[in-house]
Amino acid sequence: MIATVKVLSGLMGVCVGDALGVPVEFTSRAERQKSPITSMLGYGTWNQPPGTWSDDSSLTLCLAESLCHGFSLDAIANSFYRWYGEGYWGAHNRVFDIGGTTRQAIMDWHHGALPLKAGGTSESSNGNGSLMRILPMAYFYQTLSFRELIERVHQVSCITHGHLRSQMACGIYISIAVELLAGLKPHAAYLQGLDKIQAIYFNHFNSEYALEKPHFDRVFSGKIAHIPIEEINSGGYVIDTLEASLWCLLNSSSYAQAVLTAVNLGGDTDTTAVVTGGLAGIYYGLENIPSEWLEQIARKQDIIDLANRLAQAMSMA
Repeated sequence: MIATVKVLSGLMGVCVGDALGVPVEFTSRAERQKSPITSMLGYGTWNQPPGTWSDDSSLTLCLAESLCHGFSLDAIANSFYRWYGEGYWGAHNRVFDIGGTTRQAIMDWHHGALPLKAGGTSESSNGNGSLMRILPMAYFYQTLSFRELIERVHQVSCITHGHLRSQMACGIYISIAVELLAGLKPHAAYLQGLDKIQAIYFNHFNSEYALEKPHFDRVFSGKIAHIPIEEINSGGYVIDTLEASLWCLLNSSSYAQAVLTAVNLGGDTDTTAVVTGGLAGIYYGLENIPSEWLEQIARKQDIIDLANRLAQAMSMA
């Protein structure tokens, strides 16, 4: 049975990282080095009050809510559509940001595309829009075989991002998250997660994944933490976000340090902090997320209630 606190630590880890990054999204690394973020701010890029999280957390929470009622790709896709159309699971019940690939996929699903066919599959469709919201899938780790879990992770990615590269980035991330949930420290979870996922992606039956391997060479080297910061990119490309989030996690010793490092890379600040924050939240725990940040988070009690429902659903799966 998965503890509610483990679910809540991950979800809050996502939302807090997101809210830290929202006010300075699209600012440059040079700007962040000159004036680094050290606390929860508001307004800025999107003119939102402190504690406001973006589409990243909204879609993460939509996925978590859907999983409370079982695994249904149509239900997940419908929750995304409700968010886009109604502000469902919006921080303030409205949408102020959405990626183009995600928007197109949501509308294609609404107009009849199957969930597995809705997401873009072109090379240019490899933004970080499925990686940013995939964390709740890790909580299936006690109810499915690892292979079944990764297959479902791929399916959930495909709702908005169907290219193999996006699917694999989600699979790698969830594999590492599972090891953190099992109690491993970040570096050990990183290496163990890589070992387990490579057994799926790079056996002789999966040549299509092998063609994508060069894009993940820095991740699969096991040495992502040793790459100089100047070589870590923090834009919207899914590989960049995966690399940057792992780099931030592995070069930090607290939740706060991990997410602030992510935000202060500049660029896609909210998403880098979301993807970092999900892992850091799981590892460091809710009690080590600064209380002054938690207190400012929009819809805090709703997120707590959702974590309770998801933990209960996973215990009954």
